[in-house]
Amino acid sequence: MTTGVDTRALETRVKRTYELVATEPGAGFHFELGREDAVRAGYDPAVLDAVPAPAVESFAGVGYLFDLAALAPGETVVDLGSGWGMDAFCAAALTGPSDHVIGVDFTPAQPAKARRLTAESGATTLEFVDAHIEHLPLADGSADCVISNGVINLRPDKDAVFTEAARVVGNAAAARDRHRDAGASYGVRSVSVLATKPRR
Repeated sequence: MTTGVDTRALETRVKRTYELVATEPGAGFHFELGREDAVRAGYDPAVLDAVPAPAVESFAGVGYLFDLAALAPGETVVDLGSGWGMDAFCAAALTGPSDHVIGVDFTPAQPAKARRLTAESGATTLEFVDAHIEHLPLADGSADCVISNGVINLRPDKDAVFTEAARVVGNAAAARDRHRDAGASYGVRSVSVLATKPRR
């Protein structure tokens, strides 16, 4: 797909910015971060209390998506652009001890920190991998739901992201974008449930 975007320059800029978010969340950015922003977006403070504080303090999402996802106990969830893992930790809290939540991020500092927070918290159902969201290292049909909180806006080949989301839920027809715009400055598909397996 031809996008007219210098994808290498975009990727370098995104990596640089979000590595700084991972290492210096108080540095000051053109977007809001942290617990106050998450609560304003619609996150339940009680759920946030169960998430490691460093993951919450570097929350850089653009809205709340779990009402759109309607996760069920025991589901396998893939979080595209998982950062420090706040949404992944929330998904684990919502789906219970028999779930599996996989965070995917291409900025090495972010999943590395998320893995450390997972180990420190004693969580056993979370996994964080370094990968591009257009090329997920996951088997066909291995997930029940694929979510993303703003990150799809940073990827020039959005069709490839949706194709991968459909592949990992094992049903191309299941790909659908239930999204909520977070404001004109963020564009469309800000908060998305990219694909889900059919639910009874």
